[in-house]
Amino acid sequence: MKLTASNIVKAISGLPKDQWFEYVNPKNKGKVKLVSVTMPEGPIILQRFDKKINESISSKMIWRLANSMLPNAPVNVDRVFAGSYNTRSVLETLMAHTPEFYWCTPGRIELENSTQEIKAGHKHLMWRPDTPHKNGVLQKFDTDIVISEIPAANAIYEALKMPNVIADGITDINVQRRHLQIQIALVAIGYQLGFRTWVARNDQGITYGNKKVGELDGIVVSLEQENLLKAWDDAVKAAMHIDCIWFRNGKFMPAVMEVEHSTGVTSGLTRMKGLKDHIPLYPTRWVIVAPDEDRGKVMKEANKPQFCDLQAMFFPYSAVDELYALCQKRKLTNKAVNEAFLDCFMEPCLGGLPLH
Repeated sequence: MKLTASNIVKAISGLPKDQWFEYVNPKNKGKVKLVSVTMPEGPIILQRFDKKINESISSKMIWRLANSMLPNAPVNVDRVFAGSYNTRSVLETLMAHTPEFYWCTPGRIELENSTQEIKAGHKHLMWRPDTPHKNGVLQKFDTDIVISEIPAANAIYEALKMPNVIADGITDINVQRRHLQIQIALVAIGYQLGFRTWVARNDQGITYGNKKVGELDGIVVSLEQENLLKAWDDAVKAAMHIDCIWFRNGKFMPAVMEVEHSTGVTSGLTRMKGLKDHIPLYPTRWVIVAPDEDRGKVMKEANKPQFCDLQAMFFPYSAVDELYALCQKRKLTNKAVNEAFLDCFMEPCLGGLPLH
């Protein structure tokens, strides 16, 4: 079951508008009240009891919390936001007053030398979609769950020397930088899983660290030499501007991926469809890699009739970072995991629910 920003915003919009809500943390004596909610994904405007000005909870912030939550699993909201966002406790409070969310204090495993001790835990938020409580009420869930708080693995990207000309369709240099970082992560993931990666020719000259992208380990230098494509000239031409393609053993193509920013989902699907129409029915994944908050747009476009035969998958940026960090930290190899492992990080689009 997938929690989305749309689910959260819809639930919060159902809260009484004339009610002051108490914080989850009983030590915080303040209160908050809803001012307005913009559907489907925010922002949410609120007011605190001790302040006269309105404050805003952004769609990006709501998505970040939504992507951290699984059914019946406690989540430490402060850790999700790394202590940043001064409205994080307000979002937690509003969610905890909606029917599907509870607050809880799971036990905390603390290790000292070889001795394990269970200590009282901190407040957490828990999504329990199958057991809703009364709307507008702060409800605690008593649980025997204990948590071992392992330090998070960070995805580390080296410095990028950006080109003087911004890529077509991208008007923000920071968006382009993130686009390239994700491509580099896909190259690194592919390399550790035994794949070779084609990166769009226009991006191979970018400097990453002390190398050109085209010089990174596992890069495919020439599509014309790839057995799966070289027999079809039109296929090579269609593949030339695809952001990333994984090849394995000269016989398989595990994934074709388009890394898309907020306005480019349709163009990415169109490029992949163009390649698919020029090659035999190879078993592969046709993947849109995009910011987490663009899930709704990806689902909507991928389910259009002209793209249904792609059976596209959505690979959110956060999942790319997670898998990249795992590869960096644990040195995954194709001997340790199989390709089905990749599917754990991607979501099928066909039949998936777009956000309304």
